Parts: sequence; structure tokens; C-alpha cells
Amino acid sequence: MLSHLKKYHIILASQSPRRQELLRGLNIPFDVQAIDIEESYPEQLVGVDIPMYLAEKKANAFADKMEKNTLLITADTIVWHAGQVFGKPINKADATRMLKSLSGKTHQVITGVCLSTLNKRKTFHVISEVHFAQLSSEEIEYYLQNYEPYDKAGSYGVQEWIGYVGVEHIEGSYFNVMGLPVQRLYTELKRWKE
Repeated sequence: MLSHLKKYHIILASQSPRRQELLRGLNIPFDVQAIDIEESYPEQLVGVDIPMYLAEKKANAFADKMEKNTLLITADTIVWHAGQVFGKPINKADATRMLKSLSGKTHQVITGVCLSTLNKRKTFHVISEVHFAQLSSEEIEYYLQNYEPYDKAGSYGVQEWIGYVGVEHIEGSYFNVMGLPVQRLYTELKRWKE
């Protein structure tokens, strides 16, 4: 599949083991090269514009490493709730605050993805609606004690214990909530022409 991409050296610019695992699921060869950027953005940006801006910022940071056969994939995921971004928590208190705020409510997980070559760029986003059950303080504490939410937007990983007990249902892509909307990415790669 996707034989038209054989001419490219595909690079996933992400340190996220979840994104790497999800992209491997598409059975396309790729290399991982991490990009370290400050994940800041203009304060007037809201909702979908934030992860799209950050995915493009990551692509821009990689610009000097691009070669003529490079196809670069960058992505950023945020949790959007009550008009606010829930990014990666800075400490346990921040993670507790986020999870208490998400408890019993619906939030959006938005991933922006940027596909880049030297001649072309395509940026898109995918939104999933996640409905959380009411979580007790004990459940939140248990999760924070036993898992590693500090590298995850919104302080949780849907594929971990809290996803099992807390996520009532999802409207949209489950894999998007994990950090990479692989079905949409596959569709965009299938259409890719230069």
C-alpha cells in the first residue's frame, strides 16, 4: 500500500512512543528524529488553530534538515475544555486540577498534523469528543501515583487505566485521542501528490 511514497524518506519528528507505535501500524517505513521546540503559541489562537500552529512550528524547526526526498510528519495534540488548553501538566497539583476539571464532562482532543516536503505542505486537524465519567479523588490519586501522565495533554492517556475506568465514550477517532489520527493521516498520504 502507498507505493507512490516509496521515493520518500519518511520522517516522524516526534518523541512520543504512542505516535511512533500508531504510525508503525500503517506498515510504512519511517525513521524517527526528535525536534525539541518550545511549545508556545500566540495567545489569540484558540481551539483547532493551536495544534495546527504547533505542528507547523515543529515542521519549520526541521526545515534545515529537509532533503529533496524527505517527507516529514509533525503533530501536536491538545485537550480543549471550557475554552482552555489543557496541555502537559507541570506537576502533580496541575495534573490533579486538570483531571478534576475533566471529570464528569465532555472535552475535545484535537490533533494538528503537518505533512511537509521541500515543495509542498499540508496541515490538517482531527477532533474527537471524549465523555468522561465522574472520577473520585481516590481514582485520580491512584492514577497519578501509578501511571505517568506528565508527558500527556490533559494529564491522561486514554490507553491507560484511567481510560478504561473513566472514558464513557468517544465520538470520533480513538487513535486521535492517543495522539495521532492514523485513519485521516493514511487518507492524506494516499492522496499525496507533488
